[in-house]
Amino acid sequence: MREKHPMASSAIDPTLPLDPRLTGRLAFLPRLPSKPALPPGRHALGLFDIRDAVLSVPEHVDPRLPTPLVVLFHGGGGHAEKILPMLEGHARSRGFLLLAPQSLHPTWDLVIAGNGPDRERLDRALAEVADRFLIDPRHLAFAGHSDGGSYALSLGLTNGDRISHVIVSSAGFMSVQVQAGAPKIFVSHGTRDEQIGIDRSARRHVRLLREAGYDVTYVEYDGPHAYDPGVVTQAVDFFLGDFFA
Repeated sequence: MREKHPMASSAIDPTLPLDPRLTGRLAFLPRLPSKPALPPGRHALGLFDIRDAVLSVPEHVDPRLPTPLVVLFHGGGGHAEKILPMLEGHARSRGFLLLAPQSLHPTWDLVIAGNGPDRERLDRALAEVADRFLIDPRHLAFAGHSDGGSYALSLGLTNGDRISHVIVSSAGFMSVQVQAGAPKIFVSHGTRDEQIGIDRSARRHVRLLREAGYDVTYVEYDGPHAYDPGVVTQAVDFFLGDFFA
């Protein structure tokens, strides 16, 4: 994994105009649906010939009422079907939409070189979901594990005026050139993670995030480089805690 300095920007000439897409900014905004809702179950969205985005729809979703959405990013070398079990059971039982985009290459563009096709594909996937369901902007989360956690954290801070929560599991880095909004952040990491040491990642990230003024919930657990089901439950409670308030 290529290390990036947390909360640091690349050297940019401030006198030159910067395309916001290159910083990871999304064009997506929630809106009123314009297409029929999808029935319960998993659905490839039909947007891309390869590595299409997948949407998991729970039972009893009323597309006319605001519904929470979690966008779940897979880890390096992963895919939608591999990461969906992390949250799909919670999505079904708690009634939120679960979108699993897939990177064009084995991992996310930001990990390899910078914001590019994966950001564009994410924008299209979010727009498609918003065309079919009324998304609750107060409960729209970016989540992920490992490289997916790094991607969720980086894009979440960059688009904190578009989303409400960030759920991060075992992330290795955050790369942020533009900060917007103030999403609530849940960070978790295993103390026995030998792939991404906790001292150089989660503990450092949490300190920087809190110094920057973010509302951070932090959980360490006795485990390796794998998400912990009990901690995932805590993260879902963190996300939906005030949904019925």
